[in-house]
Amino acid sequence: MPAVTADMSIHDVLELDRTTAQIFTDFGMHCMGCPFAMAESIADAGEGHGIDVEELVKKLNEHLGAKVE
Repeated sequence: MPAVTADMSIHDVLELDRTTAQIFTDFGMHCMGCPFAMAESIADAGEGHGIDVEELVKKLNEHLGAKVE
């Protein structure tokens, strides 16, 4: 499975695995259905929500990595 990067869109990550939605929600990002989720990068969305993007990307990758182990 490809690694999540901050330049990916939320939509791209959800397409990899829908269960990542809970991680976005845990970080206060309830924008999975928002039109911006299709094109806005995780970095841009995180900045707009005041989120530590590096920590979010780390958690997403840990979650996805645990699924392939």
